[in-house]
Amino acid sequence: MAHTSAKKGHPQGLYFLFFTEMWERFSYYGMRAIFILFMTKVLMLQDKDASEIYGSYTGLVYLTPLLGGYLCDKFLGNRRSIIIGGILMAIGQFCMFLSANIGAEGGVTIMWAGLTALIIGNGFFKPNISTMVGQLYPEGDRRIDSAFTIFYMGINLGAFFSPLICGSMDFKWGFLAACLGMVASLVSFIMFQKKYLISEDGKEVGLPVKKLDMTSILMIIGSIGIVFFMLNFKQMFKSDVDVISYFIYGAMIIMPLIILTDKSLTKLERNRIIVIFILAFFVIFFWGAFEQAGASLTLFADRQTERTIFGWEMPASYFQSVNPLAVIVLAPVFSIIWGYLYSKKLEPSSPKKMALGLTLVSLGYVIIAIAVKGLAPDAKVSMMWLLSLYIIHSMGELCLSPIGLSMVSKLAPLRLSSLMMGTWF
Repeated sequence: MAHTSAKKGHPQGLYFLFFTEMWERFSYYGMRAIFILFMTKVLMLQDKDASEIYGSYTGLVYLTPLLGGYLCDKFLGNRRSIIIGGILMAIGQFCMFLSANIGAEGGVTIMWAGLTALIIGNGFFKPNISTMVGQLYPEGDRRIDSAFTIFYMGINLGAFFSPLICGSMDFKWGFLAACLGMVASLVSFIMFQKKYLISEDGKEVGLPVKKLDMTSILMIIGSIGIVFFMLNFKQMFKSDVDVISYFIYGAMIIMPLIILTDKSLTKLERNRIIVIFILAFFVIFFWGAFEQAGASLTLFADRQTERTIFGWEMPASYFQSVNPLAVIVLAPVFSIIWGYLYSKKLEPSSPKKMALGLTLVSLGYVIIAIAVKGLAPDAKVSMMWLLSLYIIHSMGELCLSPIGLSMVSKLAPLRLSSLMMGTWF
């Protein structure tokens, strides 16, 4: 019997996925809030080196959902992929805890192992749990848009609390808290997936698990080895060659060609996939600017922002809670605005909303540029400048991200749904 919520009109599976994703995002954003400060203050890395590591980590985090989506669609199924991803990310966060315990002498190598596990684990987890939200509903169901808005609130709830908790502790305990958040997500998913992940017609949600053959096992092991090698490349060979950037650029060209030349695609399916690729290309620029929250903007908060309130100095990582809080507060407002414009037949199309999101993320940096113009190197600016940036970025995110998730869910062929969600991420 399908588990539905008569009051809200959504399946209970949506709220189960909300809870699971909330704790996973608690883990991710808790680690992100303290990562670059950990590298510069504990591992004693230079700003340039720490920023490059953060950029490589973030770039691969956005790339590996392609691998996770492919293996899910071909071999693993959504549920097994999520469990594999959750286990790897819990291991990765624990490695970060160990790295912080050891410190600068031997902690870097363990950090590489932790980042590798986090990157590959994210690739398996992130696209598959988002895909399952769409699978809870019949094709064409108008509730999908609001379902992804609710799901997105879960993401931001976890993202709001994690910097406040992880950022208030020593680095090692912050990483351990992130690890425990991931364990909570994983355990809840394993325990309750069979009860709640059921569609309204009584069928289990999630692609059926196919035979796990040696090919898929070797791909998982090989991807772990490749990521670890790429992260270590500069240190191992004393080289300035940015192999990760070349790898990411190459994958951005090769993967769309492989997908679009699939002979099993119908003309309609191929055209829909092309639309996803075109929009995903422009979204890259949004997330590239947005993700500076964990790097340059955190360093800016730490060194060039006045953070003292009534004698108490706010941790720099706390600023990363502004974005999710703004999303939680503003999401209902945006929903009302889009609904009003729809009733007047004035609602902008999804591409126009995304263009607005790109404009807003650019505007945020214009504000910071104004704040620091003519500023002495050792001077600090009011925190209101950085708060303004995060609020404007949050508005841009609301124009782009939940709309994109819903769009991919609607356009992607079912057999390629996880791969296409991976493309979006």
